[in-house]
Amino acid sequence: MCRNIRTLFNFAPPATQEEIRAASLQFVRKLSGTTRPSQANEQAFERATRAVARAATTLLDELVTQAPPKDRELEAQKARERAQKRFGKA
Repeated sequence: MCRNIRTLFNFAPPATQEEIRAASLQFVRKLSGTTRPSQANEQAFERATRAVARAATTLLDELVTQAPPKDRELEAQKARERAQKRFGKA
């Protein structure tokens, strides 16, 4: 369920609000143990997702580092190479 949560800090370009929301949604899904809430829990699920996204945005805005920003494409390529080594060719 949480495999889609990615590191969002210190990338060029910075994380978008859509990426932060997607990571927040995955986090709430993991905590709740469900990918889709029932109608009775839908509003609570959405409120929690918004709250986590706000907290994540605050965190990303306040973190500091001396390291240069990482290149998204280079990091994605490294991840693909690790996956290929781990799982073989698809």
